[in-house]
Amino acid sequence: MVKAVFPGTFDPVHFGHINIALRAAKLFQPVIVAVYDKPLKDLLFSPEERLELAQKAFMNYPNIQVQGYSGLTVDFCTSIGAQVLVRGLRVFSDFEHEFRIALANQRLNAQIEMVSLITNEQHTFLSASTVKEIASLGGNITSLVPYHVEEALKIKFRTIENNNTSTPNSLID
Repeated sequence: MVKAVFPGTFDPVHFGHINIALRAAKLFQPVIVAVYDKPLKDLLFSPEERLELAQKAFMNYPNIQVQGYSGLTVDFCTSIGAQVLVRGLRVFSDFEHEFRIALANQRLNAQIEMVSLITNEQHTFLSASTVKEIASLGGNITSLVPYHVEEALKIKFRTIENNNTSTPNSLID
């Protein structure tokens, strides 16, 4: 069987990610949802939290495994014996970005093939940053993420809000 890796930050995992992973699982066995630990962007959740949220999202799918990783994605693929990298495409701008990543990965390791799956129409607008923005403003995200992710987002933003509204000690005197 051909082993595939679906890498990302998954900050947080949402229904668009889940859709791509489930569709990839029809083509490859197994699919490893690979949660990257240290991307060059701001994250809401820690690597451990993102890993836990992803594991819970895929716990009922035996053909999908969740693993954390660091370093180059193609090196991770080689270390676990994966031959394919799976990526999702939502909009035209994703294609250009993914095309450049595919070319760079091809240069780094020509043995790893890139497969892009076009997202279902209902998920074309969906991104982790969109989910986080809607959740941070108290919007309804039940159609965007699994329940456990929705709850984790509520807790995270409540904690952030409480930390930002606490009274400094100098004002209490």
